[in-house]
Amino acid sequence: MAQLVVEDVSLHFGAVAALDRISLSVEPGEICAIIGPNGAGKTSLLNCISRIYRPTRGHVTFENSDITRLARHKVASRGIARTFQNIALFKGMTVLDNLMLGRHIHMRTGLIEAGFYFGRAQREESRHRAVVEEVIEFLGLESVRRNTAGELPYGMQKRVELGRALAAMPRLLLLDEPMAGMNVEEKEEMVRAVLDINAEWGMTVMLIEHDMGVVMDISSHIVVLDFGKKIADGDAGTVRRDPTVIRAYLGEEDETLRRAAQEIDAVETAVAAGMSSGGGD
Repeated sequence: MAQLVVEDVSLHFGAVAALDRISLSVEPGEICAIIGPNGAGKTSLLNCISRIYRPTRGHVTFENSDITRLARHKVASRGIARTFQNIALFKGMTVLDNLMLGRHIHMRTGLIEAGFYFGRAQREESRHRAVVEEVIEFLGLESVRRNTAGELPYGMQKRVELGRALAAMPRLLLLDEPMAGMNVEEKEEMVRAVLDINAEWGMTVMLIEHDMGVVMDISSHIVVLDFGKKIADGDAGTVRRDPTVIRAYLGEEDETLRRAAQEIDAVETAVAAGMSSGGGD
Protein backbone atom coordinates (compact mmCIF):
# COMPACT_ATOMS: atom_id res chain seq x y z
CA MET A 1 0.00 0.00 0.00
CA ALA A 2 1.29 3.45 -0.94
CA GLN A 3 2.58 5.58 1.93
CA LEU A 4 1.96 8.88 0.13
CA VAL A 5 -0.71 9.51 -2.50
CA VAL A 6 -1.00 12.78 -4.40
CA GLU A 7 -4.29 12.78 -6.27
CA ASP A 8 -5.25 15.28 -8.98
CA VAL A 9 -3.41 18.14 -7.24
CA SER A 10 -3.41 21.59 -8.86
CA LEU A 11 -1.94 24.80 -7.53
CA HIS A 12 -2.71 28.22 -8.98
CA PHE A 13 -1.28 31.65 -8.26
CA GLY A 14 -3.86 33.85 -9.93
CA ALA A 15 -3.92 32.80 -13.58
CA VAL A 16 -0.63 30.92 -13.32
CA ALA A 17 -0.83 27.16 -12.87
CA ALA A 18 2.20 26.02 -10.86
CA LEU A 19 0.81 22.46 -10.77
CA ASP A 20 -1.78 20.99 -13.08
CA ARG A 21 -3.60 17.84 -11.92
CA ILE A 22 -0.58 15.98 -10.56
CA SER A 23 -1.15 12.42 -9.38
CA LEU A 24 1.52 10.09 -8.02
CA SER A 25 2.14 7.59 -5.26
CA VAL A 26 5.21 6.75 -3.19
CA GLU A 27 5.71 3.36 -1.59
CA PRO A 28 7.19 2.88 1.90
CA GLY A 29 10.97 2.71 1.83
CA GLU A 30 11.42 4.25 -1.60
CA ILE A 31 13.84 6.93 -2.67
CA CYS A 32 11.67 8.95 -5.03
CA ALA A 33 13.28 11.74 -7.08
CA ILE A 34 11.28 14.65 -8.46
CA ILE A 35 13.05 16.07 -11.51
CA GLY A 36 12.34 18.52 -14.28
CA PRO A 37 13.59 21.74 -15.86
CA ASN A 38 13.68 24.98 -13.91
CA GLY A 39 10.17 26.23 -13.19
CA ALA A 40 8.61 22.78 -13.58
CA GLY A 41 6.80 22.92 -10.22
CA LYS A 42 9.02 20.62 -8.17
CA THR A 43 9.30 22.78 -5.07
CA SER A 44 5.61 23.69 -5.35
CA LEU A 45 4.79 19.98 -5.15
CA LEU A 46 6.84 19.51 -1.97
CA ASN A 47 5.21 22.64 -0.56
CA CYS A 48 1.76 21.14 -1.14
CA ILE A 49 2.74 17.86 0.51
CA SER A 50 4.22 19.64 3.56
CA ARG A 51 1.30 22.13 3.61
CA ILE A 52 3.32 25.27 3.09
CA TYR A 53 0.83 25.71 0.25
CA ARG A 54 -2.75 24.50 0.18
CA PRO A 55 -3.57 22.95 -3.21
CA THR A 56 -6.22 24.69 -5.29
CA ARG A 57 -7.74 21.29 -5.95
CA GLY A 58 -7.01 17.62 -5.30
CA HIS A 59 -5.94 15.64 -2.24
CA VAL A 60 -2.76 14.55 -0.48
CA THR A 61 -3.00 11.37 1.58
CA PHE A 62 -0.28 10.17 3.94
CA GLU A 63 -0.57 6.72 5.50
CA ASN A 64 -4.29 6.55 4.68
CA SER A 65 -5.03 9.94 6.24
CA ASP A 66 -6.03 13.01 4.22
CA ILE A 67 -3.59 15.81 5.13
CA THR A 68 -4.61 18.26 2.41
CA ARG A 69 -6.03 20.82 4.80
CA LEU A 70 -4.13 20.06 7.98
CA ALA A 71 -2.18 22.84 9.65
CA ARG A 72 1.52 22.75 8.79
CA HIS A 73 2.64 21.72 12.29
CA LYS A 74 0.12 18.88 12.32
CA VAL A 75 1.51 17.54 9.07
CA ALA A 76 4.95 17.51 10.70
CA SER A 77 3.56 15.71 13.73
CA ARG A 78 2.09 13.03 11.45
CA GLY A 79 5.62 12.05 10.41
CA ILE A 80 6.70 14.30 7.53
CA ALA A 81 9.84 16.48 7.73
CA ARG A 82 11.63 18.51 5.09
CA THR A 83 14.63 20.62 4.19
CA PHE A 84 14.55 23.71 2.02
CA GLN A 85 16.24 24.79 -1.18
CA ASN A 86 17.73 27.78 0.62
CA ILE A 87 19.30 27.02 4.00
CA ALA A 88 16.84 27.88 6.78
CA LEU A 89 18.96 27.39 9.91
CA PHE A 90 19.00 29.61 12.99
CA LYS A 91 22.50 30.80 12.21
CA GLY A 92 23.14 32.44 15.58
CA MET A 93 22.45 29.18 17.41
CA THR A 94 24.72 26.18 17.82
CA VAL A 95 24.46 23.05 15.74
CA LEU A 96 23.19 21.19 18.81
CA ASP A 97 20.46 23.75 19.47
CA ASN A 98 19.36 23.75 15.82
CA LEU A 99 18.93 20.00 15.95
CA MET A 100 17.08 20.18 19.26
CA LEU A 101 14.54 22.40 17.52
CA GLY A 102 13.83 19.48 15.24
CA ARG A 103 12.44 17.65 18.29
CA HIS A 104 9.91 20.34 19.24
CA ILE A 105 6.96 18.51 17.67
CA HIS A 106 7.54 15.65 20.12
CA MET A 107 7.83 17.79 23.25
CA ARG A 108 4.97 17.61 25.73
CA THR A 109 6.26 19.60 28.71
CA GLY A 110 4.09 22.60 29.65
CA LEU A 111 5.34 26.18 29.79
CA ILE A 112 5.61 26.31 33.59
CA GLU A 113 7.51 23.02 33.88
CA ALA A 114 9.85 24.04 31.08
CA GLY A 115 10.44 27.45 32.68
CA PHE A 116 11.44 26.00 36.03
CA TYR A 117 13.18 23.04 34.38
CA PHE A 118 12.52 20.28 36.88
CA GLY A 119 10.99 16.83 37.01
CA ARG A 120 9.32 15.87 33.75
CA ALA A 121 10.98 18.74 31.85
CA GLN A 122 14.45 17.43 32.70
CA ARG A 123 13.57 13.86 31.83
CA GLU A 124 11.98 14.88 28.54
CA GLU A 125 14.97 16.99 27.50
CA SER A 126 17.28 14.08 28.28
CA ARG A 127 15.28 11.79 26.00
CA HIS A 128 15.26 14.30 23.15
CA ARG A 129 18.94 15.09 23.66
CA ALA A 130 19.75 11.40 23.27
CA VAL A 131 17.99 11.33 19.89
CA VAL A 132 19.83 14.45 18.74
CA GLU A 133 23.19 13.05 19.82
CA GLU A 134 22.45 9.94 17.75
CA VAL A 135 21.76 12.12 14.70
CA ILE A 136 24.94 14.13 15.30
CA GLU A 137 27.00 10.94 15.38
CA PHE A 138 25.18 9.51 12.36
CA LEU A 139 25.94 12.59 10.21
CA GLY A 140 29.48 13.05 11.51
CA LEU A 141 28.79 16.42 13.17
CA GLU A 142 30.56 15.71 16.47
CA SER A 143 33.40 18.14 15.82
CA VAL A 144 31.04 21.08 15.17
CA ARG A 145 28.23 20.33 17.61
CA ARG A 146 29.05 23.41 19.73
CA ASN A 147 29.81 25.67 16.77
CA THR A 148 27.46 28.45 15.72
CA ALA A 149 25.64 27.24 12.59
CA GLY A 150 26.24 30.45 10.65
CA GLU A 151 30.02 30.08 10.98
CA LEU A 152 30.13 26.70 9.25
CA PRO A 153 31.02 26.13 5.58
CA TYR A 154 28.06 25.93 3.20
CA GLY A 155 28.22 22.16 2.73
CA MET A 156 28.31 21.59 6.49
CA GLN A 157 25.30 23.89 6.95
CA LYS A 158 23.37 21.77 4.46
CA ARG A 159 24.22 18.68 6.52
CA VAL A 160 23.06 20.43 9.71
CA GLU A 161 19.75 21.27 8.06
CA LEU A 162 19.37 17.63 7.08
CA GLY A 163 20.13 16.72 10.70
CA ARG A 164 17.41 19.02 12.01
CA ALA A 165 14.84 17.35 9.74
CA LEU A 166 16.17 13.92 10.68
CA ALA A 167 15.93 14.74 14.41
CA ALA A 168 12.15 14.78 14.06
CA MET A 169 12.40 11.05 13.20
CA PRO A 170 9.95 11.32 10.29
CA ARG A 171 8.66 8.42 8.26
CA LEU A 172 8.74 10.55 5.11
CA LEU A 173 11.69 12.90 4.52
CA LEU A 174 11.31 15.62 1.87
CA LEU A 175 14.61 17.05 0.58
CA ASP A 176 14.62 20.11 -1.67
CA GLU A 177 17.92 20.14 -3.59
CA PRO A 178 20.01 18.79 -0.69
CA MET A 179 23.20 18.82 -2.81
CA ALA A 180 22.82 22.19 -4.51
CA GLY A 181 25.98 24.31 -4.37
CA MET A 182 28.16 21.53 -2.97
CA ASN A 183 31.56 20.47 -4.23
CA VAL A 184 32.17 16.88 -5.32
CA GLU A 185 33.35 15.65 -1.91
CA GLU A 186 30.43 17.28 -0.07
CA LYS A 187 28.00 15.86 -2.59
CA GLU A 188 29.38 12.34 -2.14
CA GLU A 189 28.97 12.65 1.63
CA MET A 190 25.38 13.81 1.23
CA VAL A 191 24.57 10.94 -1.14
CA ARG A 192 25.93 8.45 1.39
CA ALA A 193 23.87 10.10 4.13
CA VAL A 194 20.65 9.87 2.09
CA LEU A 195 21.29 6.22 1.25
CA ASP A 196 22.05 5.39 4.90
CA ILE A 197 18.95 7.23 6.12
CA ASN A 198 16.88 5.16 3.74
CA ALA A 199 18.59 1.82 4.36
CA GLU A 200 19.48 1.97 8.06
CA TRP A 201 16.68 4.15 9.43
CA GLY A 202 13.99 2.89 7.06
CA MET A 203 12.78 6.35 6.07
CA THR A 204 11.05 7.00 2.79
CA VAL A 205 12.88 9.79 0.96
CA MET A 206 11.43 12.16 -1.63
CA LEU A 207 13.99 14.55 -3.10
CA ILE A 208 14.42 17.21 -5.73
CA GLU A 209 17.81 17.00 -7.42
CA HIS A 210 19.36 18.43 -10.59
CA ASP A 211 22.36 16.10 -10.76
CA MET A 212 21.11 13.36 -13.09
CA GLY A 213 23.99 11.07 -12.19
CA VAL A 214 22.91 11.15 -8.55
CA VAL A 215 19.24 10.73 -9.46
CA MET A 216 19.84 7.70 -11.67
CA ASP A 217 22.19 6.08 -9.13
CA ILE A 218 20.11 6.33 -5.96
CA SER A 219 16.45 6.57 -6.96
CA SER A 220 14.11 3.61 -7.11
CA HIS A 221 11.33 5.85 -8.46
CA ILE A 222 11.48 9.01 -10.56
CA VAL A 223 8.71 11.51 -11.31
CA VAL A 224 9.29 14.08 -14.04
CA LEU A 225 7.49 17.43 -14.13
CA ASP A 226 7.43 20.04 -16.88
CA PHE A 227 5.49 23.31 -16.74
CA GLY A 228 3.46 22.00 -13.80
CA LYS A 229 2.44 18.76 -15.50
CA LYS A 230 3.63 15.22 -14.85
CA ILE A 231 5.21 13.88 -18.03
CA ALA A 232 6.80 10.65 -16.75
CA ASP A 233 6.68 8.35 -13.74
CA GLY A 234 8.68 5.16 -13.29
CA ASP A 235 12.08 3.65 -12.60
CA ALA A 236 15.35 5.12 -13.87
CA GLY A 237 15.52 2.89 -16.94
CA THR A 238 12.01 3.82 -18.04
CA VAL A 239 12.38 7.55 -17.43
CA ARG A 240 15.75 8.04 -19.12
CA ARG A 241 14.44 6.41 -22.32
CA ASP A 242 11.23 8.46 -22.43
CA PRO A 243 11.22 10.78 -25.49
CA THR A 244 8.95 13.25 -23.71
CA VAL A 245 11.48 13.58 -20.89
CA ILE A 246 14.35 14.10 -23.32
CA ARG A 247 12.33 16.70 -25.18
CA ALA A 248 11.57 18.58 -21.95
CA TYR A 249 15.27 18.83 -21.15
CA LEU A 250 16.83 19.17 -24.57
CA GLY A 251 14.14 20.47 -26.93
CA GLU A 252 15.13 18.01 -29.66
CA GLU A 253 13.06 16.94 -32.69
CA ASP A 254 11.33 13.55 -32.76
CA GLU A 255 13.88 11.80 -35.02
CA THR A 256 16.72 12.93 -32.79
CA LEU A 257 14.73 11.75 -29.77
CA ARG A 258 14.40 8.28 -31.22
CA ARG A 259 18.13 8.07 -31.83
CA ALA A 260 18.90 9.47 -28.38
CA ALA A 261 16.62 6.92 -26.70
CA GLN A 262 18.73 4.11 -28.20
CA GLU A 263 21.94 5.55 -26.80
CA ILE A 264 21.33 5.59 -23.07
CA ASP A 265 24.80 6.67 -22.05
CA ALA A 266 24.69 9.59 -24.47
CA VAL A 267 21.25 10.55 -23.19
CA GLU A 268 22.42 10.63 -19.56
CA THR A 269 25.38 12.83 -20.46
CA ALA A 270 23.17 15.19 -22.43
CA VAL A 271 20.57 15.39 -19.67
CA ALA A 272 23.24 16.12 -17.06
CA ALA A 273 24.65 18.86 -19.30
CA GLY A 274 21.19 20.31 -19.78
CA MET A 275 20.71 20.53 -16.00
CA SER A 276 24.14 21.92 -15.15
CA SER A 277 22.89 25.50 -15.12
CA GLY A 278 21.04 24.65 -11.84
CA GLY A 279 18.44 26.87 -10.13
CA GLY A 280 15.13 26.37 -8.35
CA ASP A 281 11.51 26.33 -9.30
